[in-house]
Amino acid sequence: MTDQMRTSTRDLDELRDRVGAWLSGRVERPVTVSELSRPTGNGMSSETLFFTASWSGERTRCVARMAPAQEAVPVFPSYDLRTQFEIMRSAREKAGIPAPRALWFEPDPGPLGTPFFVMEREDGDVPPDVLPYTFEGWLLDAAPPDRRRLQDATVAILAALHDAPFTAHDLAVLPEGGLRRHVDEQYAYYEWAHGTTRIPLLERGFDWLEAHWPADPGPDVLCWGDARIGNVMYRDFTPVAVFDWEMAAVGPRELDLGWMIFLHRFFQDLTESVGMPGIPDFMRRADVCGKYRELTGYRARDMEFYEMYAALRHGAIMARVWQRRIHFGEQPRPDDPDDLVLHRATIERMLKGWRRTP
Repeated sequence: MTDQMRTSTRDLDELRDRVGAWLSGRVERPVTVSELSRPTGNGMSSETLFFTASWSGERTRCVARMAPAQEAVPVFPSYDLRTQFEIMRSAREKAGIPAPRALWFEPDPGPLGTPFFVMEREDGDVPPDVLPYTFEGWLLDAAPPDRRRLQDATVAILAALHDAPFTAHDLAVLPEGGLRRHVDEQYAYYEWAHGTTRIPLLERGFDWLEAHWPADPGPDVLCWGDARIGNVMYRDFTPVAVFDWEMAAVGPRELDLGWMIFLHRFFQDLTESVGMPGIPDFMRRADVCGKYRELTGYRARDMEFYEMYAALRHGAIMARVWQRRIHFGEQPRPDDPDDLVLHRATIERMLKGWRRTP
């Protein structure tokens, strides 16, 4: 097994030339593309490129998001980059979310081999996924009041997004909302992601959801979808860029709240499993939901359901990532398909009724 997880099969030198040629046509003058690279600490779905574009004495630091090549065994079945581009722009303009400024969307796959969009690049710190921020780094080393300030500011992103006055026209790029539709689509994703490989643990989890369905899922709002601190850039513990909108959806507020709480729990449990302390007092349910209620007046409901749902959604995605690693020879296929789920033990405890102290 290799240490580096493959996220792309595209050649950077070729991409540099193709990006330069495409952008020259967009701005109608010669463009030089330099400092082209890929991020290493986060991101396993869409392909991300960093580069600097220079023309007529101007320099713009950019980020491009591309759908992955099919031979890269994509994490998701489709990549609607136009929707990501429009939702990111609406979140910035209508909700005041510090989403990066959207620059260009290119629907034609000709220039780079796939549709893509380009946004401005910000400077700051992003809590890494590899190694997770619970193992080492600036957030782990921060003083507790600074971590709490970061937590509250991140919850405020959800509050602003969910309370923003989006119109039906603004959200027309997304499918119709509703918890039922969302869960059905996620189960369909599980079946697509794993084909004939059945993962009994995840299927038991989806059965649990049906047995514990909320009596009233509440009103639908625009949900970020991948609401976690690894998709936020911070300066002085304050959000300056909110990215990765590919999982945006219309649904209950608790979809984002449950995901944000569980994704920290995922990293925290990994850290504790190797005998390290992590950050146990961070992103606790009572604190997150309490701050959210303070900001919005809305009391989150059925959070055990939504955290379980987040665990299953993340389990299906991570198992797909593991299938990719197997495909590229980065690790062997496990004898037990439940071992494709990195947080198997956490889901098993949740199904047995285990509760972490809020």
